[in-house]
Amino acid sequence: MSKIDPIFAAVTAPGTPFEIGEQEGLRFFVNAPSDLNQLIESARRFGEQTCIVDRDGPEGERRLSYTEVFAWRDRLAAHLEIGRGDRVAICMRNRAEWMVAFLAVMKLGGVAVLLNSRGSAAELAAMVEEVTPALVLADADRAVLLRDGGYDGRLLDVTQPLEDRGDAAGDGLIAKPGDPCAILFTSGTTGRVKGAVLSHRSLITGLLGTQLTGSMVLHNMAREYGMPVETLAAQVPPQAILLVYPLFHISGLGSGFLAPLLSGGKIVIMRRWDAEEAVRVIEREEVTQLSTVPTMLWDMVNRARLEDADLSSIRNIGSGGQALPLNLLEEVRKLCPHSMLGTGYGMTETSGAIAQAVGADFLAARTSAGRVLPLVDLRIEREDGTVCGPNQTGEIIVRSAMIMSGYWNRPEDTAKTFTADGWLRTGDIGYQDEDGYIFIVDRAKDMVISGGENIYCAEVERVLSEMPQITECATFGVADDRLGEALVAVVQAKGLDERSIINWVGERLAPYKAPVRVAFSSEPLPRNQSEKIDKIALRALWPQLAANN
Repeated sequence: MSKIDPIFAAVTAPGTPFEIGEQEGLRFFVNAPSDLNQLIESARRFGEQTCIVDRDGPEGERRLSYTEVFAWRDRLAAHLEIGRGDRVAICMRNRAEWMVAFLAVMKLGGVAVLLNSRGSAAELAAMVEEVTPALVLADADRAVLLRDGGYDGRLLDVTQPLEDRGDAAGDGLIAKPGDPCAILFTSGTTGRVKGAVLSHRSLITGLLGTQLTGSMVLHNMAREYGMPVETLAAQVPPQAILLVYPLFHISGLGSGFLAPLLSGGKIVIMRRWDAEEAVRVIEREEVTQLSTVPTMLWDMVNRARLEDADLSSIRNIGSGGQALPLNLLEEVRKLCPHSMLGTGYGMTETSGAIAQAVGADFLAARTSAGRVLPLVDLRIEREDGTVCGPNQTGEIIVRSAMIMSGYWNRPEDTAKTFTADGWLRTGDIGYQDEDGYIFIVDRAKDMVISGGENIYCAEVERVLSEMPQITECATFGVADDRLGEALVAVVQAKGLDERSIINWVGERLAPYKAPVRVAFSSEPLPRNQSEKIDKIALRALWPQLAANN
């Protein structure tokens, strides 16, 4: 997407909602509010339109209008008893209460700390200890886990009925753009939790950037069809998104929740992925938008074939993590003939996607991660800090108003992540071609993406090393037709079997972080010239090691 594109110039012209300015080298939306709550308040105008469909409530399905969601938010806010800048942890599975809790924290000027609800008691305790929240908002199951993990601070189970205390008005102050808004966790290369601090400006810029992309797509389609934008917009079906990603992920928080909320969309919550249920829900709720990973798309395609389901309501499918196989792409087109496919690239530290490709752009470079978005600067650097040219591989470095402020209470980690001139080191290795597409070729952070979930090898290896029988260990990803990548482990150990090792990890970390296979080596693991375990050599040896176990 070029800045000299006439449609881009018109959509971002002075006086428009997406007018772009520049300050201290960063581009930003001139007319954006400085406080996320101001943006959220604008959604009140959708009134009686359906906001949330939660199919797993205490009394079965719940359908909440925007009016009802805001009324619930106001009732909950009266119970929080927090001040501006107080950190409030949210620990729940995907459910209406999670969303209402986030909105209530924003109303009172708090900082929402998003805990991984799939974590073990020990993992939750580590996250809480990292940020010392004034309050934890949880559901019943997570409340038990938090107490089991040792948290003895203030905790409110928001799944219980609330006494009506009226409306907590807050202090009436408006946050500054750089004030903390939310903290999301990423394990990083050390295997220890780190809280990425996202400011109001970074989250708002990411959300408005998503709306700008949607506006550009609409204008381009109108030009292609030869009709006014207003005419085309009137023909677009009401937005309904199937929320699959966890809300504690930036993708779930941003594209799955806040972006559709601000657009008046209907958010249909899935507690957990189930292809049979997903197909039924898409058909019944006339879902128009789905953000998922290839694993889930395959599941959906296979189930839809069996049931002869009508998925023609879907207009937008976003898929990240790995390239869509050509045969899957063709099957999706058959089932969803009106759909526009897209991909994106981003991370927690960037408040969401910093590169995207949609429709024809996506099909032109299907294996890419998209083109850099308008408010993002990106460069590819060699190890010596020099900038790479087109098609030359190096680390991806970015700068934008979307970038995090830093890691909570981790100045050393923050300093390592930013360059001296304020650019963020993504830790991803890739290149940019002559047409501006970004291609990811490796992950310097040694992370495995399995079924759409990020698994940090260092974190799993730390837990494995706590088994007294293990002398040394290494984990890495291997190709898997269904998951994209599967985490496997190689250990040098005595008196253990594969199941005991898998169970050890699954009991101490979220179950999806446990290796799916474990191979045993009778010899010390291979090492490189730096005396580090050589995972390149181990990957080459994996078929032989796995066959011998």
